[in-house]
Amino acid sequence: MKILALETSAKSVSAAVVENGVPLCSTYQNTGLTHSRTLMLLVDGMLRAAGLTLDDMGLIAVAHGPGSFTGLRIGVSAAKGLAWAKELPCCGISTLLAMAQNLRHTNATIVCAMDARRNQVYNAVFRAENGNLQRLCDDRAIGLAELAEELKNDESEKIIVGDGANLCYHYLQQSGIACRLAPPELQMQNAVGVALCAEAAAAAGETVSAHQLSPVYLRLSQAERERLAKGLKITVD
Repeated sequence: MKILALETSAKSVSAAVVENGVPLCSTYQNTGLTHSRTLMLLVDGMLRAAGLTLDDMGLIAVAHGPGSFTGLRIGVSAAKGLAWAKELPCCGISTLLAMAQNLRHTNATIVCAMDARRNQVYNAVFRAENGNLQRLCDDRAIGLAELAEELKNDESEKIIVGDGANLCYHYLQQSGIACRLAPPELQMQNAVGVALCAEAAAAAGETVSAHQLSPVYLRLSQAERERLAKGLKITVD
């Protein structure tokens, strides 16, 4: 089964098609242009260049969070639209799990980090061993100080990955915690990782309809926090 995957959770944007664990084609851009402007052009160009169409796909996958609120909405909306067009099943994949795929070949503790502002990161920690990933905690928004406290007694090699990797790396280093950055070509989240995760999820029956697909934000947006601070509701009755 061919899987079309989208990744729009941060500043970079990417798309990929994977079949039976093998990437057939992929496209990536990190030039600062908005995802609403670039995503569908990248998808269309990639499919055309590979001689593929949406009719060839059996599943639409997307990184559904955590990440940028706007980026996630764009990616999830695009995935829903593509799936509705051909009545295809969908799979929402943790952004953090997908980025850990980049380093599953290592034997190390993989610390996934996305800049969540306010001295926090969106984070999950995995243990990579013999090509497999073991999740050590749920996806979360966590303070850097708290994360450092958790990791200080972990004596295994620690590799930091994600668009918040530099922020996390420097904080951990200053806290006396030995770690290293993933190499630049493996550091950013990408759609190939999303597709590989979706392949495993689909095999386990973990797909949803386009209607059921939704973003996972982990915390309230700034606008919602401001409304709560004013004593206002954040949902409509």
